Amino acid sequence: MNTITTDQLLSALNWRYATKSFDPSRKISAATWSALEDTLVLAPGSFGLQPYRFLVVRDPALRAQLRTHAWDQAQVTDASHFVVFTARTEITAGDIAHLIDRTAEVRGQPATALAGYRQVMEGSLLNDARKPHLADWAARQAYIALGQLLTAAAVLGVDACPMEGFDPAKFDEILGVRKDGYACLAAIALGYRAADDKYATLPKVRYPKTEVIKTV
Repeated sequence: MNTITTDQLLSALNWRYATKSFDPSRKISAATWSALEDTLVLAPGSFGLQPYRFLVVRDPALRAQLRTHAWDQAQVTDASHFVVFTARTEITAGDIAHLIDRTAEVRGQPATALAGYRQVMEGSLLNDARKPHLADWAARQAYIALGQLLTAAAVLGVDACPMEGFDPAKFDEILGVRKDGYACLAAIALGYRAADDKYATLPKVRYPKTEVIKTV
C-alpha cells in the first residue's frame, strides 16, 4: 500500500482551514471528486450501518435557495461542490436487514449465517431504552464521515469549509429529506480558495498538544 509521509500529512492539515471565500471559476476535477465521494462511502462507523446520506447539491438555483437559509454565506454558491450531510431520524429492523443482505452479497455467504450479528444489532439499537437516542447516534456517525472528508480533501489539495450555520428545518424542507426518514445536520463547501481570502494566511490557532492530549 502506498502511504504518505508524516510530514506530508501534517503539512496538508496545517494548510487546510475553514475556507471563507472560494474562487467560483475553479472546479474540482471529476477524478478528484470521485475519490472524495469514495472517502465518504469508506468512512468508518458503528456496525457498518451507515445511517446517513450525503446530498451533493449541483443545481445553482437550489444552492441559491439554500444560501438564503444559511446566513447568506457565499460558500454555499461559490464553492465548486456543496454537500449536505443528513442522518436517519430513526433506525428500523428494515435498516438492519438491508445491511445483513448487503453483507451477505458482498462476502458471498447466506444471510442466515449472519443471524447472530443481526441479533446483536437489533438488541443494541431497537430496544426501547435506546430508541429515543438513535437520531443523535446516527448524527455522530455522519460526523465521523465529515471528518474523514475534510482530511481527504486536505491531502488532495482541495479546500473545504464545514458548516452548521444554516436553518436545518428549512434545508429539510427544500431538499425534501424528511419524507425519506432523514434530517439535515451539517454541510461542507469544497473547491479552491480565492486569492483574496484573508483567512488563508492567518496562523492556525490551536492549544498545545500537552494541553489537549493526556496520557493516563
